[in-house]
Amino acid sequence: MALMPTVRADLAKACRYEDGGRLRRIVVALASPGMQAVLAYRFGAWTLRQPALIRPPLNVVYHLLHFTVRVLWGIEISRHACIGPGLYIGHFGGITVSGDATIGSNCNLSQSITIGVGGSGDTCDAPVIGDNVYIAPGARVFGPIRIGHNVKIGANAVVYKDIPDGAVIALDPGFCILSHKGNHRDGVEVVRSNKRRTA
Repeated sequence: MALMPTVRADLAKACRYEDGGRLRRIVVALASPGMQAVLAYRFGAWTLRQPALIRPPLNVVYHLLHFTVRVLWGIEISRHACIGPGLYIGHFGGITVSGDATIGSNCNLSQSITIGVGGSGDTCDAPVIGDNVYIAPGARVFGPIRIGHNVKIGANAVVYKDIPDGAVIALDPGFCILSHKGNHRDGVEVVRSNKRRTA
């Protein structure tokens, strides 16, 4: 996969989420943590395809970029992962993508997600994710599974089985009400006022 056409596709997708003129959208997109993480990944993947003689100095640059992105933005995308053009990361923090993962074109990754290895022995592997997939905040996708094209994975979903094309995955239920008495502070105040009355 050629570096510049892929980067152009990534940048074009990031620009679609910004407002203003063309130049402003490009500048804002390039300044975003997600785009910087994508650029570091693309550069790293590109270095792996270069001749062995020139790879060592390129590796030094890549490792500096990769380390900086991990420390500043909390995004760790292995350069060994296979990711198609049009990758978009909207928010930074807590993003991990295994080097064994495969992600298709035009995919969106949210914050606090993991795409990782699962299983053991011969079945130990990472997901193969199709095109146009959206992964919402907090989702975990792992193991030797296949995620189809045009899939939406909801917030905090834990996906460890194959998902067909066009599916929408969500937690069920998203939440449950445990009490109608308010938060802990109110409960403490009620206890204290009761103690005063009984004194």
